[in-house]
Amino acid sequence: MTPIVLAAPGPLESRTGGYIYDRRMVEGLRQLGWQVDVLELDSSFPHPTPAALEHANRTLAAVRAGTITIVDSLALGAMAEIITREASRLPVVALVHLPLAAAIGLDRSDAARLEDGERRALSAAALVVVTGKAALPLIAQYAVAPSRVVVVEPGTDRAPLAHGSRRSPLELLTVATLNPGKGHEILLEALSAVRDSAWRLTCAGSLTRDPATAWRVRTTAARLQLENRVSFVGDLDCRALAACYDSADVAVLATQQETYGMAVAEALAHGLPVVATMTGAIPDLVGDDAGLLVPVGDTAALTAALARVLGDSHLRARLAEGARRRRDRLPTWDDAARVMSTALDRLCGVHAGG
Repeated sequence: MTPIVLAAPGPLESRTGGYIYDRRMVEGLRQLGWQVDVLELDSSFPHPTPAALEHANRTLAAVRAGTITIVDSLALGAMAEIITREASRLPVVALVHLPLAAAIGLDRSDAARLEDGERRALSAAALVVVTGKAALPLIAQYAVAPSRVVVVEPGTDRAPLAHGSRRSPLELLTVATLNPGKGHEILLEALSAVRDSAWRLTCAGSLTRDPATAWRVRTTAARLQLENRVSFVGDLDCRALAACYDSADVAVLATQQETYGMAVAEALAHGLPVVATMTGAIPDLVGDDAGLLVPVGDTAALTAALARVLGDSHLRARLAEGARRRRDRLPTWDDAARVMSTALDRLCGVHAGG
């Protein structure tokens, strides 16, 4: 098989959805017989220092001609000139979790700069892999031919059913890095309106990737006098996160933007009912029987959904049954790796024919 390298900023061991995806793809492709090497770029991407760009330049220049070169979207648009140059000898695969220019909270100048870089890099790529169907309209804005785009959704590990809290208060769990797009402040505002119900919230996710947002979310919890009911536990390893899922009664996610929704899929894998927003693949994952979904940014609707779930044990039981049905239909990481492998096989065929 044609050798592959995957270029991504920082270590793949980082515990975010994008890095988990990258790491599991590397593992899955290797199991399918591909030779995959990882090129670790500087962690300053997507806002690289001059030294980081020079390192990326040297790293990609050293890749043997003809090697499939998968570049994570955290780095892709920030080194468009390098991508454009190297695409003449390397089949470049753009791995897009979410176009950086589409991220929540950017000012216009940053968005315009990122969009320009991503447009040039995507134009040079031989193949564009997106990790969810919700990214397709965003990619279409870059005038990428549909024939060069393939959707490879994440997989989900099989998991034991959650035992739940088995007591009052009910345990709510949200798994998301504290950044502007994950909606933590909206979630806290909604929960403050149902403070008469017996609940506790655990927020699992990095507190250091976006310190300004983390500070703002903590300040919101203090303003709403929820400090004794909300725990910010930071980035958790697999064992600690599994323990959080096991003790949870309901998974909640007020995210404003997803291309897929890995945290929701993971909650369903544990048989947890879900209260979440209608973005990415979340409506397809949850359906009408495993949770309550609300429009993005609608605090009143989120409050109403939380009140229903917290106040009705029969509803929670019915939604948990739906989650248990859906957990067995979730695609695995092996499934995802096979889809990726098929796309790369076709790319090899195209370049061999050329």
